[in-house]
Amino acid sequence: MKTYSVKEAYVTLQGEGAQTGRTAVFLRFAGCNLWSGLERDRDSAVCKFCDTDFVGTDGENGGKFKGAEALADHVVSVWREKTGETGAKGYVVCTGGEPLLQLDEAAIDALHNRGFEVGVETNGTLPAPSSLDWVCVSPKANSEIVQLKGSELKLVYPQSEEEAQPERYAALQFEHFFLQPKDDNRQAENIAAAADYCMKHPKWRLSLQTHKLIGLP
Repeated sequence: MKTYSVKEAYVTLQGEGAQTGRTAVFLRFAGCNLWSGLERDRDSAVCKFCDTDFVGTDGENGGKFKGAEALADHVVSVWREKTGETGAKGYVVCTGGEPLLQLDEAAIDALHNRGFEVGVETNGTLPAPSSLDWVCVSPKANSEIVQLKGSELKLVYPQSEEEAQPERYAALQFEHFFLQPKDDNRQAENIAAAADYCMKHPKWRLSLQTHKLIGLP
């Protein structure tokens, strides 16, 4: 029986993209295929600007769950504790790290059976299961994208590498296209650059990390 390693699970408002403002369980799986999560490896990583701790299982409501049913029951428990609801019409965002290293059809089915819509936030280097309700791809420079369609494409901007420019992704099969300003010591400049690009290329919309603006995780 498969064991799922979860860094943390908590209820918050989705702060980014087309689902902004929606209450969801964020189910953060441990591990990533573009960075070890250790600072000593950042300079040699494919993704160098990640701001998320996805190492281990020691976060809020984290742990190891033996089998899809146990994982889904844990999500229900987290949802119920915060909202008082049993899971009917609930929403869970599977994130990481890279959630598709672990998320599979068995886990998605178990969550569906408990009344949850299931979304994923992925770097796009692994194929997404077809039963997902929402697929958000956030491409990283120097990585090969295999998930070429989905609900939204959310590009952290700017990325210095030529291959991570918005033009590379504009013809892919996504319903929504977002630029999200990189959260670093040049944030104001990044916001201005992303806003300017969106105004010149109306296919793209600006995504701000609103959860950070209002003090939510």
